[in-house]
Amino acid sequence: MIDDIELCASELATNALLHGVPPGREFAVRLDLADDLVRLEIRDSGDCQPLVQHPEEDSCSGRGLFLVGELASEFGVDHHVVGKAVWVAFKRPAEL
Repeated sequence: MIDDIELCASELATNALLHGVPPGREFAVRLDLADDLVRLEIRDSGDCQPLVQHPEEDSCSGRGLFLVGELASEFGVDHHVVGKAVWVAFKRPAEL
C-alpha cells in the first residue's frame, strides 16, 4: 500500500505543479491516518478542474489521474473559495 500511496502523491503533486498552481504560488500536502483509512490530499490555488483522461497507447502523458483512480479506494475533488483539494483514500488492511 505504501508504494501506491507514494505513486499517487507523486502524480497529484506533479499535476498541482503543472496545472493547478499559478506562477509564484505553492501547493500543500496533507496525510491523515485513521484506524481504517489513509487519506492523502493535495491542495492548490488554481482553478483548473482535474480530468481523468484515457490517452492513446503511444501518448507520453495523461495517465496520472487514471492510475490514481485505479489504485485508490476513493478519489475526489473538494472545491474551495480559492483553489481545490484533490484527494485519495486507501482502506487500511485489518491487523492480523
